[in-house]
Amino acid sequence: MQIQEIINELEQFAPSALKEDFDNVGLLVGEASTEAKGVLITLDITEEVIDEAIERECNLVVSHHPIMLSGLKKINGHNATERIVIKAIQNNIAIYASHTNADSVINGVSGKMCEKLGLENCKILAPKKESLLKLVTFVPNEHADSVREALFKAGAGQIGNYDACSYNLNGEGTFRAGDNTNPFVGQKGEIHQEAEVRIETVLPSYLKGRVVGALLNAHPYEEVAYDLYPLANEWTTTGIGMVGDLPHELDEATFLNRLKNTFNAGCVRYTSLLNKPVKRIALCGGSGSFLLGKAIASKADVFVTGDFKYHQFADAEDRILIADIGHFESEQYTKEVFFEILTKKFSNFAIHLSNVNTNPVNYL
Repeated sequence: MQIQEIINELEQFAPSALKEDFDNVGLLVGEASTEAKGVLITLDITEEVIDEAIERECNLVVSHHPIMLSGLKKINGHNATERIVIKAIQNNIAIYASHTNADSVINGVSGKMCEKLGLENCKILAPKKESLLKLVTFVPNEHADSVREALFKAGAGQIGNYDACSYNLNGEGTFRAGDNTNPFVGQKGEIHQEAEVRIETVLPSYLKGRVVGALLNAHPYEEVAYDLYPLANEWTTTGIGMVGDLPHELDEATFLNRLKNTFNAGCVRYTSLLNKPVKRIALCGGSGSFLLGKAIASKADVFVTGDFKYHQFADAEDRILIADIGHFESEQYTKEVFFEILTKKFSNFAIHLSNVNTNPVNYL
């Protein structure tokens, strides 16, 4: 099995195209065509993690955080990043990162947090916008089923938890084939009328090339008429953060203690207690302070994340309880997300969770 096959499974779950613009994800070190011998899954990549990969004979490290967000101008071992890259290359170890793209899928980083807290009725807190397209095309009646199937297989037609979604309208198309044509139906130089189905479906914009390619391959016409429209709709299954409900209300102190224990947090920094029951929880793995307004708008009682700055706590203004459990603590279970995906697909392959504690923050 090649490393590329493992990457394909991770990309199917969290496509690199969903990353934020600043991010650097995908295969960062190594060759995808290399035979995979073992996988080590980690939250961060340190020299100790590479040493562990060597010891366990794993030649692919899958990490949440990338080792570099910008390009390296020199690789001479003068800092940790350079030493990691050198050691990985010397030992034929590939490095793959799934960062903000894993944050952006419903069962990703924040989804795992919801699972750990036992939340119900979970949905994306800040869905992506302007990331969908509508495809409209016109197909002869007897070919509509095969064209629709090709579009769905390429990734079109997904709306929430429903797939194979399309709207179809019967009508009549007209055209006249020119001299340099080879028409599927009709005669050159004559206006032809054909019973056709207008097919409408939606797709993520990053799949445009794949879906249009599938349309052109499946459509019987020499020249395929189709339109693509950008949509302002929210993409409800893709975005940052999550919000969900506890099965039962809890008082604030009880919830904060459960939060600390669930995420093994050295401490929980929180705003003033509001002395009201806790039911709806908004959360975001990593640095989520930018979502405070979304959390308040979702009518959440608590917003759980990491990396809140001093003055940002004041922005709660007694409208919500902020609970900062730490960056590492909020994302630590991301390793389980990758592990579950890969072991389900490759049940007889060597896939390991790293034993290295990569948290740079310590508590007294």
